[in-house]
Amino acid sequence: MRVSSKHTLTKLGVLLACMLGSASAMAAAPNIVLVLADDLGWNDVGYHGSEIRTPTLDNLAADGVVLTQFHSQPTCTPTRAALMTGKSPQRMGIYRQFAKISTAGLPVDEQTIADYLKHAGYQTWLVGKWHLGHARQAFHPNARGFDHFYGHVTGGIGYWDHVHGGGLDWQRNGTTLREAGYSTHLLADEAVALIEARDRNRPFFLYASFNAPHLPNEAPAETADTYAKVEDPRRRLHAAMVTELDTAIGSIVAAIQQAGELDNTLIWFMSDNGGLNRDAGFGGYLTLAETLDGWFDGPVPITILEFIRTNALDGGSDNAPLRFGKGSVYEGGTRVPSFVYWPAALASHRNGSMITVQDVLPTLLAATAKEAPDGLDGRNQWPTLTGKAVTPPADYVTIGQTGAQAYYQWPWKLIEGDAAPELYNLEQDPTETRNLAPGHPERVATLMTLLADIPRAENLHVPLYRVFWDPDFFGGEEDRPPWADIINAEGGQ
Repeated sequence: MRVSSKHTLTKLGVLLACMLGSASAMAAAPNIVLVLADDLGWNDVGYHGSEIRTPTLDNLAADGVVLTQFHSQPTCTPTRAALMTGKSPQRMGIYRQFAKISTAGLPVDEQTIADYLKHAGYQTWLVGKWHLGHARQAFHPNARGFDHFYGHVTGGIGYWDHVHGGGLDWQRNGTTLREAGYSTHLLADEAVALIEARDRNRPFFLYASFNAPHLPNEAPAETADTYAKVEDPRRRLHAAMVTELDTAIGSIVAAIQQAGELDNTLIWFMSDNGGLNRDAGFGGYLTLAETLDGWFDGPVPITILEFIRTNALDGGSDNAPLRFGKGSVYEGGTRVPSFVYWPAALASHRNGSMITVQDVLPTLLAATAKEAPDGLDGRNQWPTLTGKAVTPPADYVTIGQTGAQAYYQWPWKLIEGDAAPELYNLEQDPTETRNLAPGHPERVATLMTLLADIPRAENLHVPLYRVFWDPDFFGGEEDRPPWADIINAEGGQ
């Protein structure tokens, strides 16, 4: 059947309008920059009153929504698993950080935020630390929705040597790199290069997952010298690492501004857990570490004992006024600095709603007008951030390094460990100084039942005694092939 030229032109016009409408919608979708610091304490940022200089973060926070009740998990891998999936890490069998000898990873049937955004047309980039599985290529970022990956797949690395646990862990898209440079600088440079070389017709998702200020305490001398008045050498280097982190974030923001994209970019900043210091709640390990520190002038010659000493004593973070820190289920381990910056859509204010790392994925999808999938544990908090409504927080569970657990049902928080259960009202007592459990036995019983009933998958972790034989040291001599090379040589799928 012959179609008239007039009808053909009409069809072409409709098609063109649809294409232009689709392109316009894509252009309107915000770029997303998700910035994750590693072991940053509550009092390690200037906008919380710290002596550490963080002008970039302070300025972004001043123009953004400061989240005063943002909660992570107490350790890095569980936080990252929740961040990527919107699900509780316990549901996926992730209860603590993956060790270098682990063969597990984020379950391959889980979709990540990069998967969802890539499907929606985003360019997806990860620059920095992964720590969600390294033993198989199927666990690696390039197989989990990221078009581009530059950084490391295990835990903490040396800032200059890029070594973790005896193996070089520095790569770009699965290929080992041996390049000189301070890791915070290199990650910022890579992020800037990606922004400059981006496809300007599509929005981008940048997951800037810095290893700073995680141990080891290493910083450029010129930056450390600016904190010469800080007496504690650990705090001095920690402060320098945080300032270098802030400078790196400033470089990324400047690149986005130079590209003319800052007005259309949503930046969400957070830490993966509370800061590390000797008050973080190490119990008997602290006594052992202090004894070893008194016996030896330098590193302890027994590997596992030096591992305990450095983790218990070398952290220079500050979580005041919160209790304890990294690894603990008290607020110093899980309540972390966070803000969301997008002045085009969000009016600056301080938001006291409880928001968790599990909420990030559904909230970001809502910000991009995308439907969140069913089965998530996190909730869409976009109405809360915009001030249009208040999304009630979901109940939330954290599990600490020693196995202690906390159950949040805002404003109540139950802590279950080796001793009798503790109960706190975080709205009235955010620093957890008044244990209300003796006066509220029925509430304690209810929360204990809810805690016992949370979905839990089979534990994916290797036994701790095996980790002790080959600890996850950060930096140092190489005694094995690079981590990416091991996987490539074995053809790990």
